[in-house]
Amino acid sequence: MASLKSALVYSTRLLATLKKQTHVIYIKRTLLLPRLTLFKRADGTFVPFVRQSSSTAAGAERGEDSFLKWFLLLIPATTFGLGTWQVKRREWKMQLIGELNKLTTAEPIPLPIDPLELNSLEYRRVRVRGRYDHSQELYVLPRSPVDPEKEAREAGRLSSSGETGANVITPFYCTDLGITILVNRGYVPRQKIRPETRMKGQVEGEMDVVGVVRLTELRKPFVPNNDVERNRWHFRDLEAMSSVTGAVPIFIDADFGSTIPGGPIGGQTRVTLRNEHMQYIITWYGLCAATSYMWFAKFIKKIV
Repeated sequence: MASLKSALVYSTRLLATLKKQTHVIYIKRTLLLPRLTLFKRADGTFVPFVRQSSSTAAGAERGEDSFLKWFLLLIPATTFGLGTWQVKRREWKMQLIGELNKLTTAEPIPLPIDPLELNSLEYRRVRVRGRYDHSQELYVLPRSPVDPEKEAREAGRLSSSGETGANVITPFYCTDLGITILVNRGYVPRQKIRPETRMKGQVEGEMDVVGVVRLTELRKPFVPNNDVERNRWHFRDLEAMSSVTGAVPIFIDADFGSTIPGGPIGGQTRVTLRNEHMQYIITWYGLCAATSYMWFAKFIKKIV
């Protein structure tokens, strides 16, 4: 009986000692070393697998959060920069529109025939005197009548509404200069393209014409090539038009005051430039505000 009691006491002390030693070893392993786990292969050998300690994993997670935090801040910063850039673009566009309006409403000057001087006078109003040669009309189509307010409303649309027709380009012999130039007399609807349908507008005799200087035009993407044989022009190619009519490569858009009842409607110079920068400004600054609030709510507000 006494030996049994001694054995129980000894066993109890031994278990207590083992628990204390195991606890100390576990703490040391947790604080100083990564946990070691053994995996048994099919052939009976063991493969050690080291787990990262909780402190190491927490540090890595904090590093990832810090990188994500500053990386996502690029979104509001970029949208703010784009919005500011659109503000500058709008100022530039408004200034350009103002300059074009001044040129097209300024007092007309005599038409210079020096090509170098003409190249710097696009959209400038000029005055010429002479007579039309209606037998060599050219037709630029399809065209719609110029309406600046309507064009401003429809800016950015994939399609526009309204009628289409053509601009009538007529050789004009300048009696005071001794040369023949090309004059865009203006717009006619599709059913009035043929000259015999608007005989009242085929004016004869010498007259004064005020117009706006225009330069040659490059073909834009998706615009068809000019069909010289069928007299169907899609863009203003002064060299080709001059070759067909025998005129010099000088081109003016006649102003609205040149309009003859029953003839083409003058004033077909488009000076309304596409100006959608205010929409872009609102869009970019709106995205900047939204993404800034989201960034603040995720990374700053929860800390405060």
